[in-house]
Amino acid sequence: MKSFKPLTLLLAAGCWTSAALAQMQLVTNAEPQRVFGGGTKMISVMFHNPGDKGFADEVRTRLWQTTSATAIQLGETPWKKLQILPQQTVVESVQLDFPAVKAETRFFVQWLENTNHILGKTEVLVYPTNLLAELKPLTDGEPLGVFDPRNQLKPLLKILKVEFSDLEISGLENFSGKLAVIGPFQSKAQVREGLANQVQALAKKGTAVVWLQPPPGKRDKLSPLFYSVMQNTNAVVIVQPELVVDLPGNPQSQLNLIYFCKLALNSQPLTLPDLSPQP
Repeated sequence: MKSFKPLTLLLAAGCWTSAALAQMQLVTNAEPQRVFGGGTKMISVMFHNPGDKGFADEVRTRLWQTTSATAIQLGETPWKKLQILPQQTVVESVQLDFPAVKAETRFFVQWLENTNHILGKTEVLVYPTNLLAELKPLTDGEPLGVFDPRNQLKPLLKILKVEFSDLEISGLENFSGKLAVIGPFQSKAQVREGLANQVQALAKKGTAVVWLQPPPGKRDKLSPLFYSVMQNTNAVVIVQPELVVDLPGNPQSQLNLIYFCKLALNSQPLTLPDLSPQP
């Protein structure tokens, strides 16, 4: 592991996508990519060649872990010979090893052409693998109700020792806990008949419910990505599948699920966005 270097000096020295390499551009993501720490992860990258000449050169990566003021270089890895035709845009991916972390940690991947010319960077947020342990205190010591026909959530809860009641076995009508998660579903075929009535009855008994929807059909009406339906003091939060895609491997999906569980337990009325200038 190499020594600390001020991030500000690193940025100034690199000039990321400088005029000196106008032929090649790294197209940066609007948001950082998100992965779990403690293993090899796939990071995607997009390059664009706006010039009238082809690009062909060896490219390698440097991995940096950052704080607000410093950056630590964790390693440098040869990648591949990148070849891009004039006016062409290509999407590539690379496997990189990220260390285990205890909280959200910022990294970036630096892409370098042959003789240390920096093409650009890709920001990555790395998360601990125990995010869903945050569901445990939400239930006040009671089991979490789980109706999980795709078997995506239950294995994660077992690893984290989050107690749950399998509602596919015990039945929604027999559950009396504080919080339940229904789904995810592979398709509408997995949504058994009468489930909507069972969810409503469960909510009326005082259970907060997060209901993860199956993928919509081509002729289904357009629905919000998520919305709340109040029942007593709690709510049923209806969530579209794209917000919880790949629960085992997607940190953002797990963070979304935690947020929706909190929302179901303490639903707030919708308000207009705050568009006032921020200091």
